[in-house]
Amino acid sequence: MDWREHGACRFEDPELFFPLGEGGLSLRQTEQARAVCHRCPVLRECRNWALRNREYDGVWGGMTARERRAVTGRGSGDRGR
Repeated sequence: MDWREHGACRFEDPELFFPLGEGGLSLRQTEQARAVCHRCPVLRECRNWALRNREYDGVWGGMTARERRAVTGRGSGDRGR
């Protein structure tokens, strides 16, 4: 069975996890997405998948794209090209 089948997000609106910015309403949306992540039984699997696959958008495993780039040491303009 795939870890995604156990994600707390599977019953949420997917758009919640893809805010359009980093401030104002988008910040609130990011915090709402993180709240779902932090109650998720597969948070680590999700986070590791996003880091391993260099997922560039959205909240995965409670981390934003900016946070994932900081962990992997890749700048916002470097997309592996």
